[in-house]
Amino acid sequence: MQSPHLGASGTSERLACCQGSLVHLDDQHDVNPPPRSPSEHPSEPLALPRLVDEEAEAFVAEAIAELGRSQIPFLIAGTFAVSAHTGISRPTKDLDVFCKPGDYTRILNHFKALGYAVEIEDDRWLGKVFKGKSFFDVIFSSPNGTMMVTDAWFANALLTEIGASTCAIVAPTELVWSKAFIQLRHRYDGADVAHLILKAHDRIDWARLLGYMEAHWEVLLIHLLNFRWIYPSERDKVPPLADGRALEQARGAERSSTAPDEDLSRPDVLASRLRNRCEGMGFRRCRRRLRHQRRN
Repeated sequence: MQSPHLGASGTSERLACCQGSLVHLDDQHDVNPPPRSPSEHPSEPLALPRLVDEEAEAFVAEAIAELGRSQIPFLIAGTFAVSAHTGISRPTKDLDVFCKPGDYTRILNHFKALGYAVEIEDDRWLGKVFKGKSFFDVIFSSPNGTMMVTDAWFANALLTEIGASTCAIVAPTELVWSKAFIQLRHRYDGADVAHLILKAHDRIDWARLLGYMEAHWEVLLIHLLNFRWIYPSERDKVPPLADGRALEQARGAERSSTAPDEDLSRPDVLASRLRNRCEGMGFRRCRRRLRHQRRN
């Protein structure tokens, strides 16, 4: 695969303001715009990541080409999508392939029939395809259950060229969503979120993003505040935060909310290590409490 090359940024998504707990949406815009089809004309990515060696380059090129031949719908995500949208190139050792839940076993079986080794690492969200020491992830959800790949991801995807192949990459809106909850001790994707806002803010559909994260709007607000702090001169890249409306609405939501009647935490949404420590301090998980309420 070729080293990073510069080019056009691709088809722009409609810029909209957020709604609900975080930001206002201008009345002239449709709150729920219909999904659109990807551009028929692929664009060059702003950059591509640097694979660790020639073997990895050959594996990724072969995997993407074979995915195309399989006729199974897929999207390229992860570092490849971040580089394509931001122009930031960094080393990577693998490839993230997103698909709908009903297609992940089809992809695994397709590559197994070709002699690749395959593995279902976690049937809630992740499979893997191996060839020697190289591999790619097949992802259809998230381990915390907050994100499921749907038709909307494909309707808003962007076509681009990676090496000799033309394929669809995850749009900035869904890419931010897929990274917002990755806050582990050994991996934190907040920098990717900040760079996506900086470089692809005009291609993020803020109304759609808030729709995805409405139940977890505090997580999105944390990333927006991080962006304000990291890039103080670029705060207008998120229009509602420029005049403080999001913060005012967050304060209003806090004043109107009622605290739970017991100590609760959501550590399993972010990291299992945090979960163990929270439970050790006497906090119960929200999802466990909800299951108990349903039984009663």
